[in-house]
This record gives sequence, C-alpha cells and structure tokens, in this order.
Amino acid sequence: MLNRWFLRASCLVLAASVLAPSAALAQKSSASSDASLATRLQRFEDKEEIQSVLLDYGRYLDARDFAGYSSLFAKDGEWVGGFGSVSGPANIKAFMEKNMGTQPNVAKNYHLLSNFVITVNGDTATAWSRWAFVVPGERGATIAQAGRYDDTLVRENGKWKFKKRVASNDTAGPAATK
Repeated sequence: MLNRWFLRASCLVLAASVLAPSAALAQKSSASSDASLATRLQRFEDKEEIQSVLLDYGRYLDARDFAGYSSLFAKDGEWVGGFGSVSGPANIKAFMEKNMGTQPNVAKNYHLLSNFVITVNGDTATAWSRWAFVVPGERGATIAQAGRYDDTLVRENGKWKFKKRVASNDTAGPAATK
C-alpha cells in the first residue's frame, strides 16, 4: 500500500513538474498573443483613420472648404504640387484660396481617389494613392487630369495629419483654350 501511495505521489510530482512550465509558457504565450492582437488592432485602426484623412482631403478640396482642408496638415505640414509648395495649415489655407478661389465649386468638378497603400510605423506612416480630376460636361464627365499622391503622415495630438503631401500630375494639364 505504501508503494502504491509512493508511486501515485511520484506521478503527481512528475506531472506537476512537466505541466507547471507548460502552464507558465501558455500564460506567457497568451500575454504575448494579447499584445500582438492589440498591436495588430491598433495598426488596423490607424490605417482606417489615415484612409479617412486621405478621403477627407478630396472631399474638402472639392467643396472648397479650405479651413477643413488645411486642418488635415500637421502644424509643420507641407503641401507640394503643381501650384508650388507651402508649409503650415494657415499658409496652406491662404495658398489654396489664392490659387483656387473662395467661391463655391459651381462647375461641380471633383476628385476620384483610389489605390491606397498605407504603411504604419508607430506614430508615423506613409501612404501612396492615385487621383483623377473629373470635369462634368454636356456629354458626360471626363477625366481632365490624373496623378498620384506620396504622403508622409504623423500622429499629432492623437490625430493623423499630413506631415508632407506631394501631389504629382501624371498627365498633361488641361489644354489651353484658343
């Protein structure tokens, strides 16, 4: 009987010595998995917010809402494009008003934005996308110009903002009228 008790006790000690490290490893793995899941979820949320910034850019531009438009740029954010380049939200707002005017978009032209490629690295990110400028006409809409955006973004006060947006035109500009 003593032998049987000793054998059972030995088996329990052996099982505990095998299972204890496995349980600790499982807890460590679970904690690591939770951290990994939280990191992946944050990256997903960041990409969603950045995509909204990219789309808001076009929406504000087409609505000629240059206050909203310029609010998408970091305090030292820079815009570079066909009109030239400018830094800082207030300067970007004034620059766009000067180059595009302050009147409503009565022509109802607009931008199509697509092909978002967003890479997040902590509180910074890069994005690449395509744009097309659509002009409605008597016989339907035409794409007047098209190009791409190369962006650097930064999280500023908890919000994603453009650190630098470079707008490149991959087509010839509008034909001059005679």
